[in-house]
Amino acid sequence: MDTAGRTTAERRRKREAEREIALAEASAIVARKRDNIDLAGVWSVIGLFVIACAAVVYTMEAILLPITLAVVIGIVLGRAADELARFGLPPMFGGLLLALCFLLGLSYLVNAILWPITEVAREAPRLVEGLMERILPYLQRFEWVNVALARGSGEEAFADVIVKNAGPLIGGAAASLTPALVQTLIFLAALVLFLLGRVQLRSTIILAFPSREGRLSAIRVMNALEDALTQYFSTASLIYLALGFITMVIALVGGLAMPPLWGLFAFVSSFIPYLGVTFMTLSLVVGGLMTHDALIVAIAPAVAFFTVHLAMENLLVPAILGQRFDINPFLVFVAIIFWTWMWGAVGALLAFPLSLIAMIIFEQILLPQPERQLPG
Repeated sequence: MDTAGRTTAERRRKREAEREIALAEASAIVARKRDNIDLAGVWSVIGLFVIACAAVVYTMEAILLPITLAVVIGIVLGRAADELARFGLPPMFGGLLLALCFLLGLSYLVNAILWPITEVAREAPRLVEGLMERILPYLQRFEWVNVALARGSGEEAFADVIVKNAGPLIGGAAASLTPALVQTLIFLAALVLFLLGRVQLRSTIILAFPSREGRLSAIRVMNALEDALTQYFSTASLIYLALGFITMVIALVGGLAMPPLWGLFAFVSSFIPYLGVTFMTLSLVVGGLMTHDALIVAIAPAVAFFTVHLAMENLLVPAILGQRFDINPFLVFVAIIFWTWMWGAVGALLAFPLSLIAMIIFEQILLPQPERQLPG
């Protein structure tokens, strides 16, 4: 009886243990499902927050665009003002002096671009008609172009359609000048005020963190942002200035009108990755076709510019900047498309600096920092 009783008790304990194990496994499955549901809820909230932020950025373009541009430029000018402080010039006055120089350069740039744009707008119908007369002989070598022209009313009708549509396009561009003027005033005011209160704003951001570690992280992030943006803009400006000079020589040798203006366009457009060189190359093709009758001579300036730009972007820029600004090209392209859709041409110009800022913040906050080693 004792042996049978012990056997029965062992079986009972075994069944209870199996029941507890089954209950534990069921609880673990339920907890895992709950964790998955909670995780999905968290990502859903994050996704909705991102969509809401994108909607706000898109809606508040008139305000956020000039302020963002002013902050990016103000960071670069502020770091340059700190360098001028070594010569005894206070950072505030140095920043204002650099801002004045920047505004004068911007005014010169606008005046240099405004005159040819006005001339092109005034002569748009004649230029478009002449351009079509030069381009159509080359396009007619393709069968599909001849079929398209045959379905219409001929070359004259095709050119007339383009000429008639040129007016509304120019009118739409003129209608956007008033908002652009307002945004320019916001940009100028934001840039000057940012440079005046840059030091105080920096201190406020640092002191907003209660812990010592948080304040050190804020200082580290802001220093890294200033270093990265200053290094990028200063180095890229020198490289693209050389590219602008080479483009001016190419335009001069290629017989294009206003070679300095072509160099200026090349300098400005180079700050927009991918899209800038594409627009500049196509513009040189159009300019060459409007100037020369021979096809090879007409496209020679565009080919020369594209070759020089390709060599600089793939050889000179990586050799100088190294891996410091090595951002995935696909991410840069997506950023350009996104910010162009959000803020237009200025958004495309800000796409790489904003991507650089995001990369620096990711490196400084999310990635683990290397442990500091004591000397010796």
